[in-house]
Amino acid sequence: MKRLKLFLLASLMIISSLTFAQEQKEEKKVDRTPKISGFVQALYQADFDQDFKLQDNTFRMRRVRLSIDGKLTEKLSYKIQGDFGNEIMLVDAYLKYKVCDALSLQFGQFKIPFTMETAINPVNLEIFDYGDVISQLVGYKDVCGVGKLGRDIGFMASGKLFKVDDFNLLDYYVGIFNGNGVNGVDNNNRKDIVGRLEFHPWIKTVTLTGSFYLGEYKKDDTHYGDRNRWSAGAQYKDDRLVVRSEFVSGKTGIDDATDPYTSNGLYAVAGYNFLVGKDNTQTLMPVVRVDYFNKDIDANSGSNTAITAGINYWPLKCLNFKCDYSYINVDGGDNAHRLVGILSYKF
Repeated sequence: MKRLKLFLLASLMIISSLTFAQEQKEEKKVDRTPKISGFVQALYQADFDQDFKLQDNTFRMRRVRLSIDGKLTEKLSYKIQGDFGNEIMLVDAYLKYKVCDALSLQFGQFKIPFTMETAINPVNLEIFDYGDVISQLVGYKDVCGVGKLGRDIGFMASGKLFKVDDFNLLDYYVGIFNGNGVNGVDNNNRKDIVGRLEFHPWIKTVTLTGSFYLGEYKKDDTHYGDRNRWSAGAQYKDDRLVVRSEFVSGKTGIDDATDPYTSNGLYAVAGYNFLVGKDNTQTLMPVVRVDYFNKDIDANSGSNTAITAGINYWPLKCLNFKCDYSYINVDGGDNAHRLVGILSYKF
């Protein structure tokens, strides 16, 4: 496995060098003016116990993002994104070289290509945030304690294959990463391999997807553990209707001598956009989601199931409001209720 990782890394670096050299020979005049964009999410959350007694409630800034992106050449682009919410941190910083539709090369810090939902901008999610299974197994609040924001530092190849009319049958993403999350150096001298395939079976609105994560993390100075994940899912999405579901499973090692424990979960979300307002320029989406996560399937308790119903309203293309109610069933514990309202605007 270690030799395979080194071979893939060397091959990607060679391809990148050759294509970049070719780009310099064929460079065209491009607009290099940086483009500034971003979004802000302000949230109110109230948590209740099983008897609907208020436990806590708060306003907070969920995300405050500012991005700068642009082109250096016709095929070489960049993006830098920071978050100024709870703490100031670098979120994205990468260069992307598009050789052709079938191959793009990307280096820096960006989202890992694991699961379909993590690729969605949080403003565009149907519910106020990612579900528990995504947060716990895709590097947001990972069960192994490593990772943040679902991003990492590494090198990725991606592309679109087999074009049919105005879409491609297959999209692929494969990369090599440190495995330590945002702004983190590699601390175990091993690289993690992540990949995702998306297949559109001759229908643009349908996506079948599968992804994998093969890695290892450093628990402490003497213990290392496996961090292996896989997912499978499907989505139907047109201008009005969206239905999406994914199953995610992961093995997380505690140390070299102990068998890893298995976590799994799934989510299923469905919503329908109604056109409202003057000239039908606004959209109102009733939405429901079921989110299940079990940290250790061999344990007798510990699984959570959250059933959420909400409204997703876009009065303007740049302004979004979500209001969600969740019933949270905790295996072996007390059930709970949650109410969330989140206002997002982007520019």
